Amino acid sequence: MTAASQASRAENSLGKIWFVGAGPGDPELITVKGQKLLAQAGAVLFAGSLVDRAATMWAPEGCTIRDSKDMTLEEMTAWLIEQAAKHATVVRLQTGDPGLYGALIEMARPLVDAGIEWAVVPGVSSAMASMAAAGESMTLPEVTQTVILTRVEGRTPMPEGEDLASLAAHRTTICIFLSITLLHKVETALRAAGWPEDAPMLVVHKASWPGEQKILRGTLADIKARCREAGVASQAMIVASPTLGALHWETLVRSKLYDPTFTHRFRKASA
Repeated sequence: MTAASQASRAENSLGKIWFVGAGPGDPELITVKGQKLLAQAGAVLFAGSLVDRAATMWAPEGCTIRDSKDMTLEEMTAWLIEQAAKHATVVRLQTGDPGLYGALIEMARPLVDAGIEWAVVPGVSSAMASMAAAGESMTLPEVTQTVILTRVEGRTPMPEGEDLASLAAHRTTICIFLSITLLHKVETALRAAGWPEDAPMLVVHKASWPGEQKILRGTLADIKARCREAGVASQAMIVASPTLGALHWETLVRSKLYDPTFTHRFRKASA
């Protein structure tokens, strides 16, 4: 292949677009793979309204960096396609995990039509970061082994059968996204599902964000007032769970995996 043909092929080739989960806010919670991709990116489109710009500190000098907070979906996909014609690696940096409450599929479809390769790098969700910040566990033996990730209906309607009252009837751990301004609806749904007024509640504002994180504990009866007093009205995770506060319970059912009387393939039970 001649130098001219190599140059022509390089000009006509398209880069790869990576949808990278930046995590919940702390730039150090991005995955190693995500960090490496940012370090080699020629262009980065990041969600400035949700992702701390410090997350782009891994991008190299000369990288084209664009904040997407004022862009429509069509403008974002057009920008990504334009950058893929210029750079081998283009990163769409999203808050949390790209596959959870994002526009991943909506953005990927035009890329497929344009013949552009794309892939996803998962990220730490704010649900996990919130429970970690509060020192809580989502599951406990014989308490709950199920976690529901959901939201309250607002301008985005919920599919049939997914209203919060129906989900809350299972009495499992429920992580409620994008709903802090609709906390009154959360309370109404939990009460309709039979949760008592003293059911423990957790709200974490900007989980893991350096210097900005707030952890609020309360009950179904008073969590709304606690949020109002703390000025928490955005970017907060609401958790309702029968596991909350377990650190201070008098007794716990022991995990079978680490019980000396429990046999598994790596250890035989002791007498």
